[in-house]
Amino acid sequence: MVERTLFSEEHEIFRQSVRRFMEREMAPHHEAWEDAGEVPRWAWKKAGAEGFLCAAIPAEWGGAGADRRYSIILMEEQARLNLTGLGFALHSDIVAPYIDHYGTEAQKRAWLPGMATGDLIAAIAMTEPGGGSDLQAIRTAARREGDEYVISGQKTFITNGQTADLVLVACKTDRSEGARGISLVMVEANRPGFERGRRLKKMGTKAQDTSELFFNDVRVPATNLIGEEGKGFVYMMQELPWERMHVGIQAVNCCEAALEWTIEYTKNRKAFGKPIIDFQNSRFTLAEMKTQVQVGRIFLDRCLELVLENKLDTTTAAMVKLWTSEMQGRVLDALLQLHGGYGFMWEYPITRAYADARVQRIYAGTNEIMKELIGRTL
Repeated sequence: MVERTLFSEEHEIFRQSVRRFMEREMAPHHEAWEDAGEVPRWAWKKAGAEGFLCAAIPAEWGGAGADRRYSIILMEEQARLNLTGLGFALHSDIVAPYIDHYGTEAQKRAWLPGMATGDLIAAIAMTEPGGGSDLQAIRTAARREGDEYVISGQKTFITNGQTADLVLVACKTDRSEGARGISLVMVEANRPGFERGRRLKKMGTKAQDTSELFFNDVRVPATNLIGEEGKGFVYMMQELPWERMHVGIQAVNCCEAALEWTIEYTKNRKAFGKPIIDFQNSRFTLAEMKTQVQVGRIFLDRCLELVLENKLDTTTAAMVKLWTSEMQGRVLDALLQLHGGYGFMWEYPITRAYADARVQRIYAGTNEIMKELIGRTL
């Protein structure tokens, strides 16, 4: 395997701490969380107490003030164990950066320290029932009345939706405009008119509380506007490349772990009197999958280097999301096949990983949208 050069010794020490935490504190409960359909608050607070939430947020706002390598390690270790129920990355590395990058000092002081400790759980509400990847077509509206915004509309497929205390809402502040009419407004979950819909039943990521959200003339102070009115779409386009890297991190690290599970399984499982790995078909399949995963790893790590240098462009981020999520689908399908009938049993990690991975080609912009973005540069 090609040696990784992304991390220093200090980063690897941090990784060992994260790995112990995930293995001891999170992994033993994940099956119960799948049955419950959500991760309890104590898990968030434990992660916060360890400094594992909002790691890249400046220390003055309660974060660790660390570089994004620490966030990457947290995502990698979560993916290695396929702990897809944990909405930590969305909370810490999608919602928190919007507040940090575009919010006022008062907003940062009000929300970020609680997010870092896990006392406040955050979600972001973009997708609507009538449209997913087409963000310009959102219908949720925020009309200005004096010193308040009045928000009306509906969102769906919202990660952390059942447990969120704060929801960053993409809404139209000017219906006559397209993308230039979109703004981002923070809504506290205790506001009158805010309602949580059903916890959605999904093919995979069953421990993740994915929900519908309803905004029935929800009044929030105008000071809850993030950044400038009408700049929401611009902000989302600036942040989406990093979100798409999350998909790549999940895909590659999940596949690396699944390859390890499968190699171990094929060494111990016998057919016709010999280990499955001794059959040429098994070895060739594993060799091909290992090669695909290594290609994905090298591409991903190079793009993570570009993230750290603030040089990752939108097109390349789309390529990462497209290639790694498609690779994940191919690899997990082949590895599950090597498990035979046991690959269809829910207690096997390969089965859970297979089910959880399917959404990777859909969220953060469907892969068809990724192809469109890439195609525009031809």
